[in-house]
Amino acid sequence: MPAPGKGVHSRSERRVRDRHGLSAARPARCFRPAASVTAVSDFRQSDAAARGRLERMSTPTMSFDERYGVILSRDPRFDGQFVTAVRSTGIYCRPSCPARTPKPANVSFFATSAAAHEAGYRACKRCLPEAAPGSPEWDLRRDTTARAMRLIADGVVEREGVPGLARRLGYSPRHLTRLLTAELGAGPLALSRAHRAHTARMLLVGTDLPAADVAFSAGFTSIRQFNETVREVFGMPPLELRARRRRTPGPDTPGAIDLVLPHRGPFDAEGLFAWMSARAITGVESATATSFARTLGLDGGPAWFELRLDEVGRVRLRARLTHLGDLSTLVTRARRLFDLDADPLAVDEALARHPELAPLVARVPGIRVPGAADPHEMLIRAMVGQQITVTAARTALTALADALGEPVADGGAPEVRLFPTMAAIAERGHEVLRGPAARTRAIVGAAAALADGSLSLGPGDEAEDQRAALLAMPGIGPWTADYVRMRVTGDTDVFLPGDVAVRTGAAAVGLPAEARVLEQWAAGTAPWRSYLTAHLWRAVPPRGGPVVGPGSARRSLSSLDMTSAPSVPATGTEEAPK
Repeated sequence: MPAPGKGVHSRSERRVRDRHGLSAARPARCFRPAASVTAVSDFRQSDAAARGRLERMSTPTMSFDERYGVILSRDPRFDGQFVTAVRSTGIYCRPSCPARTPKPANVSFFATSAAAHEAGYRACKRCLPEAAPGSPEWDLRRDTTARAMRLIADGVVEREGVPGLARRLGYSPRHLTRLLTAELGAGPLALSRAHRAHTARMLLVGTDLPAADVAFSAGFTSIRQFNETVREVFGMPPLELRARRRRTPGPDTPGAIDLVLPHRGPFDAEGLFAWMSARAITGVESATATSFARTLGLDGGPAWFELRLDEVGRVRLRARLTHLGDLSTLVTRARRLFDLDADPLAVDEALARHPELAPLVARVPGIRVPGAADPHEMLIRAMVGQQITVTAARTALTALADALGEPVADGGAPEVRLFPTMAAIAERGHEVLRGPAARTRAIVGAAAALADGSLSLGPGDEAEDQRAALLAMPGIGPWTADYVRMRVTGDTDVFLPGDVAVRTGAAAVGLPAEARVLEQWAAGTAPWRSYLTAHLWRAVPPRGGPVVGPGSARRSLSSLDMTSAPSVPATGTEEAPK
């Protein structure tokens, strides 16, 4: 295997070389990492042959020419989707880095920063590629690699180790390591290590915590490991990285955190805050037109977080944690809740090609599909909301939280509590829940299955397996299974043809309102049908108002006072008559 910068190149690389007058026979200057900063891979590959193989790995959906064109244009839309490694300097950058564009002969592309670490590169101090939004590819794809990346971001490797990650994905640890290394250029340990480095950077620049606290909160097992990793990845010691931050007013509460969560624009914050406000469970959640806050039970104890827009349009996360080691998981779940890793320009461009949808996209650019902070809670909320209005569902869930939720001390603020645990709902849910007995039994049964582990539900689930497992539960039909999949896994291609609000919105913009015909039409918008669903929800006219066409005024999600559930019976007791 030739060393980096030498030997055989891909056809696309040779075309770029010819275009720029570069000779393939003349080797480029090659960066060779010093032994002291060689990245530690899962296979301990530190020889030149291994680095050469890793350098040729790249994102599978773009050619070398396309990626090089992106870095020439410095297009920020691709930040987080791949990184550019420069052999002549030994650094890697985000695609929009303002530094001088390197020659094609000196460039390699990697799907993840972890793969660049493994090849011996360090992060650019100017563009800070670790601060870019996450890749939207992991929500778009349904394969094992994408599922693994979602679980790694959720902290599964830190909590359960590589064997736990492999068990969730149905592979042996050795085979999973081979699979991820072949696909991404880094195994699960290296990917988790890069994730810890990212968490450490967030804590260093977003808090005034002592460096030792940052190290253990980010998941490192020793101060030495923390110092070496930060120095290797960012090219500077931790305290120097902290010294380079831009000072912003921070929270004064001990243990509180205030961070900026990067995202790609445009961003429909108004729609997200309206959605959250209409469904906020009193005591657990609170929402205004410009903010959303809630409590959340994590492994280290209760946590509280708030998402808001600052004066320059950045999404900010303010949080209080019982255990700072939960920060990485909290950030991942907050990002998923507000769909911050989405690529809105790609979604808008694809949907706007359809004349019926172009006015909707123009009125609401950058629409987002709300995710779920807690997958188990999401299933209970979906089941409670079957065939009742949003207001009625909110009232029922508030009563459930008041009766069974654990109170959380919050410094003299009005009483707040956690959403009830699945064990509590399984044990006492029948005492609190109102409505059809069959639905109550179904909700209590689902909670019991989640509590004892017989039903698994999480962001790394395989889509069809998750759907089949949910449909096998009494009282869960296709709408609930698909709605939960959309919210929990972040699947970009879920459509709900039997949804009352979807069909009402479709009729309002001139699309067929009959479920089967609408589903056939929606197939042409794949793989963005989840965002089509969100646009049709948004297009519902005010309750009691006339059905209006695409030229009508923009509507708030808070005006939608109806459930997102089918109006016709489906399988099981999901749509049992009230």
